[in-house]
Amino acid sequence: MIDKDIEKHRYDNRANIFLDSNNLYHFDKIPTYLNTPYQYYFHLLKRKSGQSKLLEIGAGMGENTSSLLDMSFKVTSTDISSKSVEVMRNKFSKYSNFSAEVADMEKLPFNNESFDVVCSAGSLSYGDNTVVMNEIYRVLKKGGVMIAVDSLNNNPIYRLNRYMHYLKGNRSKSTLIRMPTISLIDKYTEKFEHAEVTFFGAITWAFPLLSKVLSEQALTKLSNWVDVKFDIQGSAFKFVIMLKKNET
Repeated sequence: MIDKDIEKHRYDNRANIFLDSNNLYHFDKIPTYLNTPYQYYFHLLKRKSGQSKLLEIGAGMGENTSSLLDMSFKVTSTDISSKSVEVMRNKFSKYSNFSAEVADMEKLPFNNESFDVVCSAGSLSYGDNTVVMNEIYRVLKKGGVMIAVDSLNNNPIYRLNRYMHYLKGNRSKSTLIRMPTISLIDKYTEKFEHAEVTFFGAITWAFPLLSKVLSEQALTKLSNWVDVKFDIQGSAFKFVIMLKKNET
């Protein structure tokens, strides 16, 4: 079984648990100090909101989709897992500005220049980096933007942690290899006309130890202060990127 089929099977099984329990809205909470990049991601998206056509790739079961719908985007959410798409269709059936499609992000089933915005939350490693980048560029309208939040894989501590997840069967080898790095970010910024990149969590690698003496609130304040004060890229845990396609 190839890695793409492994990931599809894993997410189908996960979605089946939600479908069987009819509990479509329960998701694991993450520490508040890891929320900051997602808050900034949604801040950037809100600046582009309105009646814009938005494509969400690698949407999973719609963990982030409701926020997009509340911004009044015309949302098309996609995922390679048909069961995850079924969860989304059930969950967001009341929204007239929502549709969901089963789609491989390496072969998006949409015409050229179909969307004003393409967004991704943690899914850039689920396809060949260059192919996914070119597909995003292809389906964006001239002057359209891509906005993404994802994990950065430059810090050796994070790389080791993700390798352990791979050994436990929680990640396929190809997604491990394709985790975003500074060099991948550079490729994206070269492809598009304009780029803004912000890095987060430069010291979160130390938080398992610091959490023994500091509260989650204190850790959040510390993390945010370090990120703003020092702009450390190489050791960052997450990044948010906004890219604009040429107008012509």
